[in-house]
Amino acid sequence: MLVRLLYASRAAAGSDAATQAAILHQSKAQNPALGITGVLCVSEGIYMQVLEGGRAAVNALYGRILRDPRHRDVELLSYEEISERRFAAWAMGQVNLGRLNPALVLKYSELPTLDPYLVSGQVSMALFMDLVATAAIVAQP
Repeated sequence: MLVRLLYASRAAAGSDAATQAAILHQSKAQNPALGITGVLCVSEGIYMQVLEGGRAAVNALYGRILRDPRHRDVELLSYEEISERRFAAWAMGQVNLGRLNPALVLKYSELPTLDPYLVSGQVSMALFMDLVATAAIVAQP
């Protein structure tokens, strides 16, 4: 059974671009063997990530994220059973913030700042769908 999980977290103190790159690299290396796909967005110290795959694999990975010292304030935004993947093209894609139009973020929130803590999980997922539609997701599968 396939599931889709969306969560947000804040970068732990001392996290930097190298930490973010390590998370992305680790995801790309490990996710294919686990059957997990998804997209990661990092903006101003906030992580927002969609994970898709088998229920047991996604749940186990989310459990590791909860214990990962690189994250704090981890919050589950959405969890659902799905019939097909929306992010199957990426072992772990990344939002290209250089292509992120502030008007797109403003479409879903009060301010043109990406902050999933201020909007619902449904709104955050809709934003991810728009990012895919506007080709703002990068990284090789």
